[in-house]
Amino acid sequence: MLNIGGLTHGIVIDHIAVGGAMKIYEYLNLENRDCSVAIIKNAKSNKMGRKDIIKIETLDIDIDNLGVWDRDITINIIENGVIKEKRNPRLPEQVTNIIKCKNPRCITSIEQELKHVFKLTDRSKGIYRCVYCEQAFKKN
Repeated sequence: MLNIGGLTHGIVIDHIAVGGAMKIYEYLNLENRDCSVAIIKNAKSNKMGRKDIIKIETLDIDIDNLGVWDRDITINIIENGVIKEKRNPRLPEQVTNIIKCKNPRCITSIEQELKHVFKLTDRSKGIYRCVYCEQAFKKN
């Protein structure tokens, strides 16, 4: 049985779709942070069958846009060893430099310094579109 210690202060990102933990890890730039991070991949879950989990030993992280990567995650804020708050991320109306446009003819492919800006066009399906070329991005 695998045993990962509990957190006194930090964030637990739970119910991540299998394989999604590394994308969130990269987005949060956790490799360059000075805090303990535990990534549990392919853990058993009664709700999902299998899931990924990330435990981060800090509260100093911007978690507001995580819904772009996975709308079904649960974010637990841990203080003094107990869950102080549970959040389900919402989809922001617009995101900048979180997702990249895949259209090779988009201006962002040519002008490397341009920001990748996407607007939410279908909340129910989680579809974002590039503001320059309208290329769709849909995670789940």
